[in-house]
Amino acid sequence: MSETSLLPDPRRWKALAFIGLAQLMVVLDATIVNIALPSAQADLGISDANRQWVITAYALAFGGLLLFGGRLADLWGRKRTFVVGLSGFAFASALGGAAANTSMLLGARALQGVFGALLAPAALSLLAVMFTEAKERAKAFGIYGAIAGGGGAIGLILGGLLTEYMNWRWTFFVNIPFAVVAITGAVMVIREPEGGRNRNKLDIPGVLLVTTGLVSLVYGFTRAETDGWSAGVTIGLFVAAAVLLSAFVLVESKVKAPLLPLRVVWNRNRGGVYLSLGLAVIGMFGLFLFLTYYLQVVLGYTPVTTGLAFLPMVAGMITGSTQIGARLMTRVAPRYLMAPGFLVASLGMLILTQIKVDGNYSAQILPGLILMGLGMGTAFMPAMSLATYGVEPRDAGVASAMVNTSQQVGGAIGTALLATVANSAATAFGKSHHPAGGSQAQLGLFKLETMVHSYSTAIWWSFGILILAATIAAVLINAGHQGSREVASGDGATAEDAIPVMAH
Repeated sequence: MSETSLLPDPRRWKALAFIGLAQLMVVLDATIVNIALPSAQADLGISDANRQWVITAYALAFGGLLLFGGRLADLWGRKRTFVVGLSGFAFASALGGAAANTSMLLGARALQGVFGALLAPAALSLLAVMFTEAKERAKAFGIYGAIAGGGGAIGLILGGLLTEYMNWRWTFFVNIPFAVVAITGAVMVIREPEGGRNRNKLDIPGVLLVTTGLVSLVYGFTRAETDGWSAGVTIGLFVAAAVLLSAFVLVESKVKAPLLPLRVVWNRNRGGVYLSLGLAVIGMFGLFLFLTYYLQVVLGYTPVTTGLAFLPMVAGMITGSTQIGARLMTRVAPRYLMAPGFLVASLGMLILTQIKVDGNYSAQILPGLILMGLGMGTAFMPAMSLATYGVEPRDAGVASAMVNTSQQVGGAIGTALLATVANSAATAFGKSHHPAGGSQAQLGLFKLETMVHSYSTAIWWSFGILILAATIAAVLINAGHQGSREVASGDGATAEDAIPVMAH
């Protein structure tokens, strides 16, 4: 490799702006449609039974194809995959905004998921191979972590504004200008470092097994939410997921050029990141879901006001990611940022478990959201950097895809698991507290009390899950700080895993 190719790309900071914009588009799309869904349902006559598919179609395609998308980025080149992903996502968004019926909207959502699965790992792996100097990497991943963590909340705000003041279709159309700017920027300023391609043939059996396995897993949790955990279809999907994913691991250990080289996952630190990050996202999605309902249904907030109510959390995430995580990452071991970060976020959750029917935003919601944002921002940033730190350039795409996979699967699990917890809590509360022969006013109050109790119970679960994420980060992750060339490992990782990408 020439001396020139080892020098940092002079346009890397401009490139970060366009990579961040693309990542924001993908992340906010996970929540922006939620706020618009009631309006879209009424406009297109979508049945209650099919309503969930507007969310599920995207989640299934995105979650199921992420590893494949990461591998294609390593094969085709990350810049090319990035541009193709952006173009396809923009086209699918235009299709969704112009949808004339249910089938067209669901097809557009699935297509968004397909191209999102190309775009997300390409964006993160570009960041991993372009920023290799420790302090610069910390700043770049601080910005990226803030976008990844806060994008969901920004989606709630933007979704509320667009739905209330324009039309639900603009929650799709808004992606088009984002994509055009990002594509233009990518073509003009992104330059992928040489020598990082993985030109081995695609592992087709691995692609089929992991895609069908992840789709079965995500769909299983979706069916659990609607049909119950003991339903035959739910159990069948979970069994199928276990069999398919076990077969995938077996195949990957045998084939010459695996889709997911097991060295990427078996590395103790990366495995710890994937697991703790997935759990943290379960907790965070629970917060978005139930706090949105609480603010709108119980406190009577409009969609716009509900979105704006999440702004302190976004500000906390940006602060935690750029001012705490980025500044300390080169001096402090990741677990000493991740574990405390998740604990601070869990303290925010603990405050939010105290919500009441006549709750006060300033006293009860605001402190919880600020702590949640600060904690998650501080933890997300070193987690995303460590997930790709020291990985071989040829594996950067698939290692990045695993970060997105853990978040996507965590989000799907969180929505289904916590919705089931809330429904069970509401049923139990209703049986034990129902006012016999109450007036309309009493029954109305009882209904709100039941809702709040169910939301509070689900948030308690989120609190426990974040404690578990902190414990896993503290116990499994033993890497040294990312400001040196050394990353400690106790998992038999090679020396190659213990040095930054620049060394390759």
